[in-house]
Amino acid sequence: MSAAVSIAGLRKRFGSHLAVDAVDLEVRRGEIYGLLGPDGAGKTTLLRMLAGILTPDGGAALVAGRDVVADPEGVKQRIGYLSQRFSLYGDLTINENLEFVASLYQTPRAEALRLREELLEMCGLAPFARRQAGRLSGGMKQKLALCCALIHRPEVLLLDEPTTGVDPVSRRDFHRILARLPDQGVTILLSSPYMDEASRCHRLALLAHGRVLASGTTAELAGGVSGVMLEVLTPAARAASQALASLPGHLSNTPFGDSLHVRLSDGGDAVARLTAHLQAAGVALREVRTIEPALEDAFVALLQAEQPA
Repeated sequence: MSAAVSIAGLRKRFGSHLAVDAVDLEVRRGEIYGLLGPDGAGKTTLLRMLAGILTPDGGAALVAGRDVVADPEGVKQRIGYLSQRFSLYGDLTINENLEFVASLYQTPRAEALRLREELLEMCGLAPFARRQAGRLSGGMKQKLALCCALIHRPEVLLLDEPTTGVDPVSRRDFHRILARLPDQGVTILLSSPYMDEASRCHRLALLAHGRVLASGTTAELAGGVSGVMLEVLTPAARAASQALASLPGHLSNTPFGDSLHVRLSDGGDAVARLTAHLQAAGVALREVRTIEPALEDAFVALLQAEQPA
């Protein structure tokens, strides 16, 4: 399967800050690919380079067969791009925004009207087509922005944290819509700070400090975590976290909802050793059990491996 996005050694610097550091990445046609990382990881800068908005300082990238440096305008004609902020016209209606964006891409009027009706129906916006965009909820604004990004039938859709600040129900609806697009010939590359959102992707890359730490499916990334993972249920999570620092073989412990995920370097009697250690430290316990690593655990392990010894 050919690549919809191919990146080799892509770099971008802002003054002394290296925002994107020699990123290599390949997104296959017809897949949903996620970029997962915290604020400052380089996700937005990477997507803006792929959209032809920022010029890379080094490396190369092809998007929908067009070179982002040599032919940025060719790239823009073949992609849809959804930024973090709602950037459409609040005083125009949903229909008027879609008509305006379609005209920018010189989409034939008959085709634009057909696509508009199809997209509004898909996103559940048809009953609100004459409502001003400025009067829409956050989730509806994002759906409208998605419709505008798709009105010219792009080959590649770039989404920069598309559901940040959106309520959980709208987030679910948004991803239900995205899941249908690969069957319509659209490849999706999205960035997100949310683990649950990234886990919906076919494959993903974990980013930090402008670098790709690892890439693969959720199962592949979680399966790459070394050692043994334990879940500790305790009413004294902070005290438990502090006490675990002196446990032999302790690699990390991370709050996970109302529990701690603890990674030890070896198995054996891990549950018994950890339980005895915390009880000796006076930490009350509800339960300690062995679990399979999650995507969050993989990210923590990779970030820890990045730290100097």
